[in-house]
Amino acid sequence: MSEEVARSQTTQQDEPPQSGTASTQTTVRNGSSAASLLRSGMGRNLGLVVALVLLCLVGIITAGDTFATGANVLTILRLAAVIGVVSIGMTFVITGGGIDLSVGAMVALASVWATTLATQQMAADFHWIFMVSTALLVGSACGLVNGLLVAYGKIVPFIATLAMLAGARGLAEIISDRRTQIISVNPFVDFFGGSLIGVPVLVWLFLIVAALGWVVLNRTTFGRRTFAVGGNAEAARLAGIKVQRHTVALYVLAGLCCGIAAVMLMARTTTGSSTHGQLYELDAIAAVVIGGTLLSGGRGTIVGTVFGVLIFTTLNNVFTLNNLSISAQSVAKGLIIVIAVLLQQRLAARGSTP
Repeated sequence: MSEEVARSQTTQQDEPPQSGTASTQTTVRNGSSAASLLRSGMGRNLGLVVALVLLCLVGIITAGDTFATGANVLTILRLAAVIGVVSIGMTFVITGGGIDLSVGAMVALASVWATTLATQQMAADFHWIFMVSTALLVGSACGLVNGLLVAYGKIVPFIATLAMLAGARGLAEIISDRRTQIISVNPFVDFFGGSLIGVPVLVWLFLIVAALGWVVLNRTTFGRRTFAVGGNAEAARLAGIKVQRHTVALYVLAGLCCGIAAVMLMARTTTGSSTHGQLYELDAIAAVVIGGTLLSGGRGTIVGTVFGVLIFTTLNNVFTLNNLSISAQSVAKGLIIVIAVLLQQRLAARGSTP
């Protein structure tokens, strides 16, 4: 009997403390689950929603009834629409491993070319769609040049698009003689400056472009190839993807989005000018990065980009309503971009750690 008791005691002593092990495993599992959620698209979008809600609360507290009005909400959406369309195109380029610094200049050139006297006269004689087509063609052509220089000219995207930035802006100044061109085609202004169900047409255009961009990026072969090229261009080439052709297509798509944005900006301001689109490249890149798209390529999100645009536009609105300077807005944007990139790097490092 004593031997059985001794064996029982020995067995109990040799067994590890199950409760402590289970607790540790549960803690580790919970921690890894939280980290996985933060790295997931849903987790990133949830964080953006929280940030936007907090920003709105700040606006309500500091600006009161001036911020929390339907008219102000529509103002924010109308301002977000133009840069939002540009940011959709930028999302594709960055996801594919590139960068485009010329989007603002392409918007300016497209707006100027589409509002010349000759173009407006043809639009008045036939239909305002001629102005829209001109802007889309100019933006796409600029994107095509960028794509050819990057894909076949083997020029670094930063340099190629920087050259386009200077060239397109200069050409816009030459065409317009540095003068603002007033739009005299009233049907064009009436259509794009109007509203549908109380929502501005410009906002509807932004939603349509965002929805189409989401479908193309997430539900088509083109989108899957974009992720592959951005993640590893050489591996994509070995897998049979025509990397150069696809790269050209990405820049053409970005140029097309700039053409659409030019049409929207023309309708909002009723002008075409070589000064349109100033610093759009920085705003678009900032919105894309805040949204969760990796600057190194291989991962992109249209939904995140939309939230990024709304966050920056709302931030500008809050600063404006509180009579804060543009310099303060720029400092705030810079801090947000740095924080977003640091978070991306931190989460990426955790994801790579076994």
